[in-house]
Amino acid sequence: MSSAKSHSTVSRQWELLRHLPKRSPGITVAGLSTCLQSAGFAISRRTIERDLRDLSIVFPLQCNDAGTPQGWYWKPGVSVELQGITLSEALSLALVEDAIRPLLPGSMLQTLEPRFEHARRKLKGLEEDNPAARWLDKVASVRPDLNLQTPEIGFEVLETLQKALLEEQQIRCQYYSAHSDKLRELTLNPLAMVQRGLVTYLIGTAHPYTDVRQFAVHRFRQVSALESPTQGLVDFDLQAYLASDALQFGTLEKIQFQAWLSERQARLIRETPLSADMQLTPLDDGYRVQATLSNTWQLHWWILSQGDALIVEQPESLRVKIRETLLRAAASYGSTHIEVQKPTCGL
Repeated sequence: MSSAKSHSTVSRQWELLRHLPKRSPGITVAGLSTCLQSAGFAISRRTIERDLRDLSIVFPLQCNDAGTPQGWYWKPGVSVELQGITLSEALSLALVEDAIRPLLPGSMLQTLEPRFEHARRKLKGLEEDNPAARWLDKVASVRPDLNLQTPEIGFEVLETLQKALLEEQQIRCQYYSAHSDKLRELTLNPLAMVQRGLVTYLIGTAHPYTDVRQFAVHRFRQVSALESPTQGLVDFDLQAYLASDALQFGTLEKIQFQAWLSERQARLIRETPLSADMQLTPLDDGYRVQATLSNTWQLHWWILSQGDALIVEQPESLRVKIRETLLRAAASYGSTHIEVQKPTCGL
């Protein structure tokens, strides 16, 4: 028997043992077949019956033959703890591994490393015979924006920040401010850590101020934990903070947004509304969209990305700001005419 085939057999039998109840009347072969099918093991009832006979020689299994159909279960009084992971657990671990790494303290991540490794080996060993083990080759999560590279974060910096956050301690740090292009010495109160796309942010306050701000973790240069406790934790609610659109940056004021949309853009935005109260009204030359939105940088960037497919109508202050930005951009390109040649078809 090949190594892959042997691995598949062991995994199947291990899965079978995990579904056996601890008392009579037990589970039938038909019930086990359904469980194994759900786990991706496409095998016959005859194979399950053979597995049960083989396993009953090694494990304390019992068959309830008093009725029909017969049920299988662990013998009474036997304490059995089956270690390992199911195929579903292996797939779940493999899917979330990269996403949770920046968000877990090093001490917790270290305890998960064997599980991640176990998951990878289990999927590798089953991929030849079990289609479910090849699920990672069939699904993916991709970002909708430009394919930028993830910024590098120093291991010691991340570990110190996570430890201070976990133990609710203040930190002393050197932080690079991209806005002023300077290194700043700060004492921070870490309140939370948030993964936003490719960038991880420490949410906190800069002592002695109390306004909550975002600090990109890759911009920390030196970090040391202080003995003093974090201030402001009692009054901070992470979910309420996120619901306020704070991670969209800019002000959090709400505006009554109104704009003209092209017909094509209206079709797209209908599928992914801007807000729960968004309304689309058909016009002779397109659509009018109305929605209550936060007046953030993210909104401004999105508007500019739409080009001439969207024209802001209200509020007037936003319309003026977008217009001025576009005029400056157009002026930056200059008035030199660039002739665009039409592509020719080669023979």
